[in-house]
Amino acid sequence: MQTVVTFELNSSVPANLDVQAVTEQWFTAFAKGLQAGDVDNVLSLLTDDVFWRDTLALTWDFRTFQSTPAVKQFLADRLSVSAVSSFKLRKDLVELEKPYPDIAWIQAFFDFETAVGVASGVFRLVPVADGTWKAHTVYTNLEDLKGHPEQVGARDYNPNHGKWVAKREREIEFLDEEPEVVIVGAGQSGLEIAARLKMLGLNALVAEKNERVGDNWRKRYAALCLHDPVWFEHMPYIPFPATWPVYIPAVKLGDWFESYAHSLELNVWTSATVTSVTPGSTKRWRAVVKRQDGRERVFEADHVIFALGLGGSVPNMPKFPGMDEFKGQILHSSKHRRATDHTGKKVVVVGSCTSAHDICADYAEYGVDVTMYQRSPTYIMSVKEGVPRLMAPLYWEGGPPTDIADRINASFPNHLMKLMHQRTTRDTAEADKNLLDGLRARGFKLTLGDEDSGFLQLVWRKSGGYYLDVGASQMIIDGKIKLKSDSLLTRFTPSGLEFEDGSKLDADVVLFATGFGDPCDAYRELLPEEIGSKLTRIWGLDEEGEIRGAWREVGFPGLWCMMGPFVSARYHSKHVALQIKAQEENLFGTRYR
Repeated sequence: MQTVVTFELNSSVPANLDVQAVTEQWFTAFAKGLQAGDVDNVLSLLTDDVFWRDTLALTWDFRTFQSTPAVKQFLADRLSVSAVSSFKLRKDLVELEKPYPDIAWIQAFFDFETAVGVASGVFRLVPVADGTWKAHTVYTNLEDLKGHPEQVGARDYNPNHGKWVAKREREIEFLDEEPEVVIVGAGQSGLEIAARLKMLGLNALVAEKNERVGDNWRKRYAALCLHDPVWFEHMPYIPFPATWPVYIPAVKLGDWFESYAHSLELNVWTSATVTSVTPGSTKRWRAVVKRQDGRERVFEADHVIFALGLGGSVPNMPKFPGMDEFKGQILHSSKHRRATDHTGKKVVVVGSCTSAHDICADYAEYGVDVTMYQRSPTYIMSVKEGVPRLMAPLYWEGGPPTDIADRINASFPNHLMKLMHQRTTRDTAEADKNLLDGLRARGFKLTLGDEDSGFLQLVWRKSGGYYLDVGASQMIIDGKIKLKSDSLLTRFTPSGLEFEDGSKLDADVVLFATGFGDPCDAYRELLPEEIGSKLTRIWGLDEEGEIRGAWREVGFPGLWCMMGPFVSARYHSKHVALQIKAQEENLFGTRYR
């Protein structure tokens, strides 16, 4: 798909522009056209290269339509089915914004209804050559199902004298009722979708293989802090305390996960492994859950949600000749616990993205002889320079409330964001010039990402290929982390590694920081082959710029994918819950393909 987008102003923005008047005039015509089903009138209010992004509200899917011909077909197909009505402009959320000297838009929020739902929207008006304003982006989003609002604030006023503990024990063990949903994994995605489902009156079991909720963060990432700011990472219903640091220590976050599950009374089984998911006899699916003591419990439920992370926790382990001859230790980054495990050893870390940098820095800080082996170029930006440019003002001190920020963030289609991030990436690289020059001098291979679009597009396309620097880059520049990047690895030797140019590298430990495989691989381990072989592709961008497979059913009714970084998991967990609730209440429409 060729994306042609320009934001350069074709006319000046008057200093005395009445933003509210322009917005209200446009919105009145827009709402009238939509309610009347007058597609041509609506199109006259849009730029030729308009983007219209819809999340469930009009399509029961995640779709982006670009250009007036695509939007025309979409509206012709869906307006009568959706029965839109009750449009209301949010006058308190209308603002003229000028992110760059040559770019300006009026951003505004609105509310509306469909046949079955309550919805919201965001639009951006840009000035055109004749002095009028037209929409360059429109976003429509399903917020709630009519008659089934979230049960937020629905307190129980009846006193419970000493009975709460016994009540919770019975609820957690499902002694009185079966779960309507089984969730595999209790990371942020699993906990957040469990919370969203509970607020819609749906009972879910969350099965977590670790001994405690949050153990993955306490153990695998124990020495690290998150690289995204605290405002980016809030969880639904219970925001992080205002006293928390901007970059949250991983161990602290693991403890928060445990607290979150307890506070919201989510039904989580720890040391519990889902061993199989097969077609059920009374419900769609039959899930077998094995506890630590060997007991097994079989549940039949119409919905099973896989919340296993971006890589499904199945390590990607390259194979090389001679690995069986190597006399040292070979492990994947997922098995790394602490640098002191290898005190006095020579360690080679294969990889040059986030995990590789973090692990190398951990080794270097404890005086372990560590070499990073870089196979391909990596995008580097410093947290200091890059994160504020990417996150502010949405996810930063003084920014809008999280629910508003999330909707603004979602209202930018990914193909459009790619073009905008090309500017941000150039600005960040200029600010990081000394750091990047120092890395180049050491032989580190750099890239600015897909068509110079930087970090976020790498996240959406392959969830890798980058490092947000919090200190490891300087360690490479200073030689505290050694670097090998001048030749391809060809084989292992008994004492280390051999490369294409004939050079060798001694090693006692070779650690592969090579990421994780296809998320579906973890699903396939639990599913029959005839089902696992037909799962839809997960992650990466489709032709419209939407994430493939995530937050939808993965090729079979009732098998769901719930995943993504914090901001995506927080926002789209509600969309997964709404889809499930709509199916349970026979409100779910036909996905618009």
